[in-house]
Amino acid sequence: MLGILAPVPRARPTIALAAVLGVLLTTAGCGLFSGPGPQDTAAAFLAAWSTGDDARAASLTETRPRRVSCSPAPGRRSTRTGSPPRSARSAPTPTVPPRPSTSPGSWARTAAGSTSASWSCVPPPTRRRLAGALAPTVVHPDLAAGQRLAVRTDAPTPAPVVDRGGAPLLEATPVVAVLLDRRATGDLPAVTGALAAALSQFDPRITQQSITDGSARTPDGRAYTVAVLRETDYAQVKPAIHQLPGVRFTRSERLLAPNSDFGRQVLPGVREETVEQLEGVPGWSVSVLDASGSSVRTLAEQAPQPGNTVPVGMDRAIQSAAEDAVEPVVQQAMLVAVSASTGDVLAVAQNPAADAEGPLALTGRYPPGSTFKVATAIAALAEDGVTGDTPVQCPATTVIGGRLVPNAGRFDLGTVPLRTAFAHSCNTTFAQLAVQLEPGALPAAALQLGIGADYTVPGVATITGSVPASTDEVLRAENGFGQGQVLTSPFGVALAAAVVARGGPVVPQLIRGRPTGVAVPAAAPDPAALEQLRSMMRAVVTEGTATALAGLGEVYGKTGTAEFTGDGRAHGWFMGYRGDVAFAVLVVDGASSAPAVQVAQRFLGAIG
Repeated sequence: MLGILAPVPRARPTIALAAVLGVLLTTAGCGLFSGPGPQDTAAAFLAAWSTGDDARAASLTETRPRRVSCSPAPGRRSTRTGSPPRSARSAPTPTVPPRPSTSPGSWARTAAGSTSASWSCVPPPTRRRLAGALAPTVVHPDLAAGQRLAVRTDAPTPAPVVDRGGAPLLEATPVVAVLLDRRATGDLPAVTGALAAALSQFDPRITQQSITDGSARTPDGRAYTVAVLRETDYAQVKPAIHQLPGVRFTRSERLLAPNSDFGRQVLPGVREETVEQLEGVPGWSVSVLDASGSSVRTLAEQAPQPGNTVPVGMDRAIQSAAEDAVEPVVQQAMLVAVSASTGDVLAVAQNPAADAEGPLALTGRYPPGSTFKVATAIAALAEDGVTGDTPVQCPATTVIGGRLVPNAGRFDLGTVPLRTAFAHSCNTTFAQLAVQLEPGALPAAALQLGIGADYTVPGVATITGSVPASTDEVLRAENGFGQGQVLTSPFGVALAAAVVARGGPVVPQLIRGRPTGVAVPAAAPDPAALEQLRSMMRAVVTEGTATALAGLGEVYGKTGTAEFTGDGRAHGWFMGYRGDVAFAVLVVDGASSAPAVQVAQRFLGAIG
C-alpha cells in the first residue's frame, strides 16, 4: 500500500517524526515481524526519507516483476516473424531508474534467440513499496486498507524567566502572527501600504518597503511574517488589516516581557541562552485517519513535557524604576544597577535613543570623567600617610607639562582636605596627585575596582573598561581625572561602586546556575583605603556636587563630567550606592553631571 503517512504539503516530517514512527513500529505488537528484515528496512526507510536522503530511501525499495507490452521496433523484423522475445515478463526494475532512452518509459531489447531484431517493451507504471513490507499491518496491526497515519505534535507552554524574588520577567503570552502571501494579494503595493500604516506604530522598522522586500525574499508558496503582535495590539489594528487579501493570521504563545521595551538589552540574551531549558519537550500523537481524513483512533501518544523556570538575578521593580528614570532624557541615557553583596545584575536600562544603538550600557566605551577619581583616590590613599583629611591644593587652574588643567567654572578652593577636594571634584588636585603616582598605579587601582577585569556573563556581552599605564606625565594627569585615554562602560562603573560598597571584588552574575567566567579577575582593594574613600563619597552627597540626593537616605556617590570633543561638549555621569544597590548613570552629551544626578534622583526615589 502506498501513502503510509499522510502527506504534509511542501514540507517533510522532521527527524523527530522518524523517531515517533520508530517507537510506533517497535511497539505495534509482539510478533508483528517474524524477523529483523522488514522492520529494519521500514525504520531505515523512514529515517532516510524524513531527513531528505532520497537516494538512501530509494535503495530500500523494490519492484515486483510485472508484465510488459512488447512490439517490434520500427524498421526491424524478427528472424522469427512476428514473435516477441521469449520472456514477456521483465526482470525486476532497478531501484534507481536507468538513464532515459530516446523513448521515455520504454526500452529496447534483442529477442531471445534472435540475431539482430529488436523489440520495444513498455512497462506499466511502477508502484514502489518497502522491501519486505507489503501490507498496512506491517506498520501497525490496526491499520486497514485505505487508512493512513497522521502525526501531530503538541508544543508545551514555555516556562517563565523570573527575577530574584520570583516575579515574571518573561512569560508565555498569546500572540498573533501577521503573515503575507504576496501572490494572493492581487494589488501588492496597496496591501503592503495598508500593513505598514497599521503596524509601524509597534515597530518603526516596519515600512512598506521592508514588507515588500521581505515578501520578495520568501519562496513561492510560503508566507512572509510581517509582524508578531500581542493580542491586545492585534485587536487594536484588526479592523484595518483583517480583511486584506493575501494576509492571514496564526495564534501561538511566546515568551515576552511585560512590555516591548522592558529589559530589552538583557532579556533576549537570557532567553537565547536558556531556550532549551525553557521550551521543554513537545508532545506527540499518532492517529489512524480514514480516506476522508477523519480520525479513527489514536495509536500512540506522549504528553508534552514542560520546560523549567529560569531564575535570574534581576529585580523587576528595580528594572522598572531604572527604565522610568532614564525615559524622560532626550539624549542617550542609561543606568546599570548591581547588587554589592552578590554581584547580581539588578537592572540594565536604556532610553529609546540609547536602545537604537544597541547595548551601550554594557559594552559602550566612554571617558568616565571625574567618576574615575575614585580610582585615583584609591591609588593616592595607598601612599603612606595619605587620608581623607590630608591637606591638598585646589587652585582654579594648574599647568602640567605645558597642559592647562582647569576646574569646571575655574573655582578655587585653596588648601582643603582631600575629602573636600573630592566632594567638589577638583580637577587640579587629582591631576597633581596622578602625576606623583608611578606609571602603573592608576591601572592597578582601577583593577581593584573591577575596571579592566574581563568577565564572560552567560546571556550578555560586557566590557568594564581600560586604563593604560603611561610614563607621560601629561597623559597621566589627564587620566587622573578621567580624561586622557581612560575608557569605561556604565557596567564597569557600576561594578566599581559595588566594590566600594562591598569592600572587596564583585563578580557580576545574571542567570542562576550559570556562573560567570572570569578571564581577568579584579584585584583585592586595600580595606583601609576603601574606608577613607567611602567617607569621601558620602561627602559628595552631603556637601559636594550631588547634594540634590541628600534627602534620599544614606547615599554615597561621585559625579563626573567628561569632555569628548575639543569644543567643550561633555558626557554626564553619576556613580554611587545606597545599601546593597550600587549603580551608575550616564547621559551622553549631557553637558554636565546634572542630568545624570537627576536620573539618579528619580531612580533612588522610586526604589524607596
